[in-house]
Amino acid sequence: MSQHSTDIAETGRGANLPRVFISAAHKSSGKTTLSLGLCAALHAQGYSVQPFKKGPDYIDPLWLSMAAQRPCYNLDFHMMERDEIEQQFARAASTARISLIEGNKGLYDGLDLDGSNSNAALAKLLGVPVVLVIDARGMTRGVAPLILGYQAFDPDIRIAGVILNNLGGTRHESKLRAVIEHYTDVEVIGAVQHDVSLQIAERHLGLVPANEQEAARARIQHVGERVAAQVDLTRLLAIADGAAASKIQRVAEKPANSERLRIGIAHDQAFGFYYNEDLDTLRSTNVDLIEIDTLSTPDLPELDGLIIGGGFPEVFMTELEANASLRGKIRHAIEAGLPTYAECGGLMYLSRSLRWQGLTRQMVGSVPGDTVMHERPVGRGYAVLQPTGKDRWLETDTIPAHEFHYSSLENLPADSTYAYEVKRGHGIDGQHDGYQRHNLLAGYVHRRGSGPRGWISPFLKQVRARKALAST
Repeated sequence: MSQHSTDIAETGRGANLPRVFISAAHKSSGKTTLSLGLCAALHAQGYSVQPFKKGPDYIDPLWLSMAAQRPCYNLDFHMMERDEIEQQFARAASTARISLIEGNKGLYDGLDLDGSNSNAALAKLLGVPVVLVIDARGMTRGVAPLILGYQAFDPDIRIAGVILNNLGGTRHESKLRAVIEHYTDVEVIGAVQHDVSLQIAERHLGLVPANEQEAARARIQHVGERVAAQVDLTRLLAIADGAAASKIQRVAEKPANSERLRIGIAHDQAFGFYYNEDLDTLRSTNVDLIEIDTLSTPDLPELDGLIIGGGFPEVFMTELEANASLRGKIRHAIEAGLPTYAECGGLMYLSRSLRWQGLTRQMVGSVPGDTVMHERPVGRGYAVLQPTGKDRWLETDTIPAHEFHYSSLENLPADSTYAYEVKRGHGIDGQHDGYQRHNLLAGYVHRRGSGPRGWISPFLKQVRARKALAST
């Protein structure tokens, strides 16, 4: 065990919770690549790094998890109450040497005029010092008023350092350092030269197929090495250690005392959009998660329930169609009443067919509609659902959610039953979401599973009720 590993027990579990927030002046400044590189670099030096992602994103957390070799957790004002954010952060951060939160968009960007759901609001809530990533392309003396403006806009936000990104060479770096030192009191802790080898394609690399695992690890290692060579990790750790002592009071979790359940979960190259918090919650409620490879597994094991999350079924639609055995068994199980919850990609998989780039492939057929892929997003952004009163889960509160889908579901019967009215967003048809049939609930929006308005509690209630009925 390295000296760094020994320090984890002594430094990471105290009330201080060493932490740093990686934000930026604006979107596309390179903070995702730098956050990935910082996690990889710190992990390579033996530090235990706990990554977090601000917002509802799935892709970045998959990469951050791989870089840090620890599950990344989402922190989102829309789908979580403030005390839930605090508890989630404290739970995950308590065993790490340093916690790194990657923001989304710019430091002060957000939906509301008052900035109540911005990155700055999250940094303030958790008392996290900010390291600002600045895309320095074409910039010289103008970097000073930018930094000064960000400091003055909210004095309660501590901008503890900056990382200059996309520099045009050593002369460019020297000029910027001199300007920042002369006009501001902010420390430059890193200067990263423009380097095309650091770019990570946005394609579908969030889900790393088995034959790309080594390529992904190699890319992460490369980014980590380049970042380590150009960012002062010692200063980053010092900034994290300088965060004020955490005032979060951890709430003890109650042990589950219910009967164990076997819940199948689609987890493969096509499906993998799950929040780590929700997987933790399922496991803590006496659920055995049985992973199912929809591309190659021919049989459906004995299950009490089934979960099919989001992903990229269109990319693997030929392989999904080829696995006719599993498709047929899933369809039969749903017809027989197996409680099933599906989101976005899962809904697409359960439809009759999937059409993309001029090709059509047969899917499961439990949802009597046809999925069509489009060039532009059909639904994108935060969503709000209102239960219709016809939902089998008997939910009553409005439900915060989000969506990001390029497909639409066509040819559904006019008399289809929906669990939700869409108050904000698009859902299935602009007005409804949550198609219901038997004990299936399938929709386009992504929901948080944990918490009082999450999908886990009502889903498991349905699963346990059906299991109890079957045993009588």
